Amino acid sequence: MIDGLGRHIAYLRLSVTDRCDLRCTYCMSENAKFLPRQDILSLEEMSIIGHAFVALGVRKIRLTGGEPLIRHNIIGLVRSLGTLVDAGALDELTLTTNGTLLAGHADALALAGIRRINVSLDTLDPNTFAAITRRHRLADVLAGLSAADGAGLKVKINTVIHADTDQDELDRMIEWCGRRGYDLTLIEAMPLGDVAPGRPPISLSSVQAGLARRWHLSPLTDRTGGPARYFRVAETGGRLGLIAPLSSHFCDDCNRVRVNCRGELRLCLAGGASVDLRPALAGPSSQQAVMALILDRIGTKPARHEFSDPNPPINDWSHLPMHAIGG
Repeated sequence: MIDGLGRHIAYLRLSVTDRCDLRCTYCMSENAKFLPRQDILSLEEMSIIGHAFVALGVRKIRLTGGEPLIRHNIIGLVRSLGTLVDAGALDELTLTTNGTLLAGHADALALAGIRRINVSLDTLDPNTFAAITRRHRLADVLAGLSAADGAGLKVKINTVIHADTDQDELDRMIEWCGRRGYDLTLIEAMPLGDVAPGRPPISLSSVQAGLARRWHLSPLTDRTGGPARYFRVAETGGRLGLIAPLSSHFCDDCNRVRVNCRGELRLCLAGGASVDLRPALAGPSSQQAVMALILDRIGTKPARHEFSDPNPPINDWSHLPMHAIGG
């Protein structure tokens, strides 16, 4: 798939649910509203969408949420898409999770075709974790990471950065990830949904400058299919990634699209309208119909996101939190 600007679309982020068992302050409110279950695609429909995208040239699929491991029988979807990896049609099938349920799923994920996971973890301090997530679940996340290690899953830790992120905590995270053999990626918080107003933005360039005074960071040319820029941390041997959607946008070579759990294709996380794939799923030749609809709309992928626009147009993304869009 080639969009209107010549970008090769090879990466699908497929959300399986908008629900989550945490309430991270930068992602959702304590009283978050979720879709009625009847409005969410079945796993069979999600499998059809995944197979359609792969038939059109997508080489990487990431399952997201909400929290994807909440979804009943998620392993069945992983198995279905994992067959594409086994057949050589898909390079990688990955999953992003908060880790709270990982201990009970790590072995099954590995057997079903997952080789690498991203775990969202902003702190190693139990009290800070509870303040960020509004839940006391750090012990469950750490148990999940141990289970992932035992299952042979490669782990990357995702840490969201705010202006009030503690520098000492970042140093501790770098050291801990290096010791455990995990990649660590720092991500600028994005202004999505009703939890964003009032939260001070921060540029990762200033965070990087601070880290460089305490750690020796060497640029790497590594790419994992996403937008991160990577550095080697000399002191730990670990790999540190930076994702800066606001201060250093990566739109010119964006290769990603999203489908949320209700079947809406989003050609950009923060720009342009969504495309409803559900009507195409209703017919007898659903995969072909989905493919035709995708091809018809892929050329309308926006040139860049609207996060930095001081007066962004009112559209169907601006009021939605990340868990509703699909992480």
